[in-house]
Amino acid sequence: MKIKWIAFLNLPRTFYFPVAVVFIGLLEACSGVKSTGSANKNVRVLIVGGGSSHDFNRWFNIEDSKTLSRDGLASVTYTGNTDSIGYYLPNTDVLYLSNNQPIKDIKVRQAIFDFVNAGKGIIMGHPALWYNWKDWPEYNLQLVSGGSRGHDRYGDFQVDVVNTNHPVTKGLPQRFTIKDERYYYLADSSGPGIEILANNSVAGSDKVYPSVFIVKHPKARMVGIALGHDAASHELPEYQMILRNAVKWVSEK
Repeated sequence: MKIKWIAFLNLPRTFYFPVAVVFIGLLEACSGVKSTGSANKNVRVLIVGGGSSHDFNRWFNIEDSKTLSRDGLASVTYTGNTDSIGYYLPNTDVLYLSNNQPIKDIKVRQAIFDFVNAGKGIIMGHPALWYNWKDWPEYNLQLVSGGSRGHDRYGDFQVDVVNTNHPVTKGLPQRFTIKDERYYYLADSSGPGIEILANNSVAGSDKVYPSVFIVKHPKARMVGIALGHDAASHELPEYQMILRNAVKWVSEK
């Protein structure tokens, strides 16, 4: 088939971007370059990464995809293009937000809220628990039910599981040590509220913050994981267990 490229190039510039997003998505879906697992997996996970201060591709893409794909738990797609989220959501069971780069598109923001309100599962990891976007306060208020504006220096701290009976913490030791950024996550009393599953503490400080928690959304299962800066978290068996358990629970598997 011959394409009349001259006519195509004369189209308005606003035509190209949405076409490009769909075209890229089709290429990714067909080639499998950014997807792992086969089409018959029970849980389809979309990981969204990208931004600053973290190696998103190495840890949230490669390592977390490997963790979730193990033993056939999930089929994973990763994107660093936040404008493409709306393209992937119709074929997604669990949305795993790990990005701190902006989600600027109003339609994408609405698609995320529609996804949650439809009862689909969502996980918000480490960078996505920050107060990242002043122009989108609804994200922290309604989805994160709070957020973090600071953290300790990178180093060792204790994580204590305070609810050993919940499916997200199933199989975890009651206490383990991790090397990470200890986020100062604080719940917002105006949000839907949270249930803490594991919190953290450090020697010499009386401050205790949530490490793993549930957001009490009325329609969807939602988990916040404040851990996950780099290899010391993503390669840690306890972190991997939390992530896998979270995917199972929010997808109601």
